[in-house]
Amino acid sequence: MSAIELIDAEVRNVVRRQGVDPVVDRAGVQKIINDVLAEYDERSLTRSLPSLNDHATTAKQVLDAVAGFGPLQRYFDDPEVEEIWVNEPSRVFIAKRGRSELTTTILSAAEVRDLVERMLKRSGRRIDLSSPFVDASE
Repeated sequence: MSAIELIDAEVRNVVRRQGVDPVVDRAGVQKIINDVLAEYDERSLTRSLPSLNDHATTAKQVLDAVAGFGPLQRYFDDPEVEEIWVNEPSRVFIAKRGRSELTTTILSAAEVRDLVERMLKRSGRRIDLSSPFVDASE
């Protein structure tokens, strides 16, 4: 496992143990990430752990994965992005300044399912075989 995978797993464990809702308490998740990163640094002094080069990037990736929309979060954070749509895992599009563009983001089928579930949970909408398309815009 990579350092990011280890940290992500530990953050998710702490979030579950403490009963933190990542959707509601993003700041709480950020504190947990900071604590886990500090503990990881301490453990790496006495154990053979994968190296962690950039704390800020790691913290952002883990926060996006746990409390955001993972690999799509950067598009949600970009104020110029007007729309995001996924035609298939390897074809993620965004609209910027009224123009659509294919991104370099490639998702796995499991990531797409997880992202759809997260987005629909927040929007209160559902998707199934009888209604395979959904607009989860707010």
